Amino acid sequence: MMTDYYKEKLQQGTEFQDFVAVVLMENLGLPVSCFNSKKYQYEFGENRQGLEIKFDDRFKETGNLYIEVAEKTNAENKNFIPSGIFRSDNSWLYVIGDYQKLFIFGKSTLKHLYNSGRYKEVEIPTSKGFLLKDCECQKYAEKVITIC
Repeated sequence: MMTDYYKEKLQQGTEFQDFVAVVLMENLGLPVSCFNSKKYQYEFGENRQGLEIKFDDRFKETGNLYIEVAEKTNAENKNFIPSGIFRSDNSWLYVIGDYQKLFIFGKSTLKHLYNSGRYKEVEIPTSKGFLLKDCECQKYAEKVITIC
């Protein structure tokens, strides 16, 4: 069963996906058509373009991006499942940021950074990931979009 916290984060993420779709079209001419149904998300991924889109609402505050590697819908669930950069779907690009700045990474780049063991790992009750400092984001991102 999903917690209220998980539902709230899911709603924030969905709204952010719409925002990212508009920004990518306006800045790169890249149309993004997100799937809303669980069926198509599980079968294909978040969208046909192969973008995993994540909202980091604490990026501005912390100066770090939180790159997710595993999740669970409820803290009471025993096991985490692969997600984020380890989600098995059509995604090859990982778009993450907030309403001021977006970073586009190759998913393989983020997997390599995680596997290097150089970055601080974080676990919260419903998610596992690692922190990537802003300067590292600038270094490894394929593209950075600053929103005015």
